[in-house]
Amino acid sequence: MPITESARKALRQTKKRRAKNLQRQNDYKIAVKKLAKLSKTDKKAEISKALAIAYKTLDKAAKVGVIKKNKAARLKSKAAKLVK
Repeated sequence: MPITESARKALRQTKKRRAKNLQRQNDYKIAVKKLAKLSKTDKKAEISKALAIAYKTLDKAAKVGVIKKNKAARLKSKAAKLVK
């Protein structure tokens, strides 16, 4: 356990950041899976909304450093191919 006050604060910050990063990671994974599932149907409007959500979550994850930019680009490309 941390002893100094600054170490305690650092631990609190780390826990909060980890929780937020895990949530963002979970969000983009769910968005991509939902898009993949919808791509097998004929619902064009829902697919385009799901694609936009997937792009948004991937961009946000890359922006804050949860995943790297190139991985986000790769996943977005894969998602676009699924829809096409």
